[in-house]
Parts: sequence; C-alpha cells; structure tokens
Amino acid sequence: MEDADGMQVEEDAGRMPALPGLNRSHKEWHSRGYLPHFDRPGMVQSITFRLADSVPVRILEHWHTELELVGGESASDPRCAELRDRIERYSDEGNGSCWLRDPRIGEIVQNALLHFDGERYRLLAWCIMPNHVHTLIETVVGFPLGEVVHSWKSFTANESNRVLNRQGEIWMPDYFDRFIRD
Repeated sequence: MEDADGMQVEEDAGRMPALPGLNRSHKEWHSRGYLPHFDRPGMVQSITFRLADSVPVRILEHWHTELELVGGESASDPRCAELRDRIERYSDEGNGSCWLRDPRIGEIVQNALLHFDGERYRLLAWCIMPNHVHTLIETVVGFPLGEVVHSWKSFTANESNRVLNRQGEIWMPDYFDRFIRD
C-alpha cells in the first residue's frame, strides 16, 4: 500500500511506521529534489514542513527557479536566507485548506511528534500552524533526519485523510531544515 506521498507503507493503520535498522547512515550535506539538507547525529535542527496546498504550484515553480539560480549554494548564502524569509512570510498568511486548524488534525500531528521523542530524536520545541509545522529537534545516531520527517509525514497524512474522509496528498514532498550552530 502507498501513503499520501506515494511511499510504500505497511497496512497497519493507526501505528507509527517503524524505521528499519539502527545503523542507517546520516548523509551530512545532500539534496532531496531542490532543497539542500544537512544531517548529522547530535545536530539541533529547525524543521518546517507544509501542507500540500499551502503554496500554489506557480509560486513553487518560481521559488524552484530562484533556488536553481542561486546554484545550490549553502543554506547560509544571503540569497537563500532572503528566499527562506519570503517563504516563511507567505506561509504565515494561512493559504490553502489549513487542515491543521482542525483540532483533530493538530492532535494527530502533535501526538506523532511526541511519539518517538527521546528515542529517535529529542524534540525541543514545536509549533503547529494552520498550514505548516515547525519543529526543533536534536537528531540521534541511527535515525537520519529525512527518515524521521518521512515517518511524521506518512503517519499524519494517513491518519488525517482517515479523519477528514478524503484521499490524496496532505504534505508537500520536501521540507526545510536548518541546523543550529550554537
């Protein structure tokens, strides 16, 4: 069976998906699509993931073009920072379906974030907005950031679709992450 993001999942609905193996490698700097990501155990990471309809396709395509023009420079590049700020301002406008306003959906997301806190990551803070989620976590050995975020998104998409009596994408495919230096 596939989840709302098109990934293979077990048919055990209502249960957080297991992350296979404890010896997964952390990729350090890498890209999934067009966003640069950094993944190393023990890093504190700020992560934002958004509902699929929170940004219209034409705006996403424009941002994608801008990121290509930046040339995949590091996330600390001022041009990336300016684009990130614009994306955050746009997200805060509350565009799209805003399913996270529904207390049932917000609770599903919050419970998913808390479920493996202290085991697969250390959850330091989180904020569930109407159309996106912010988290601050410390990563741990054996649980790469991308797999942790995928676990959150896969589980919450399936549960949210069940509660909303719908099918389809809930989350945008990628996420933004920023490691915290000190």
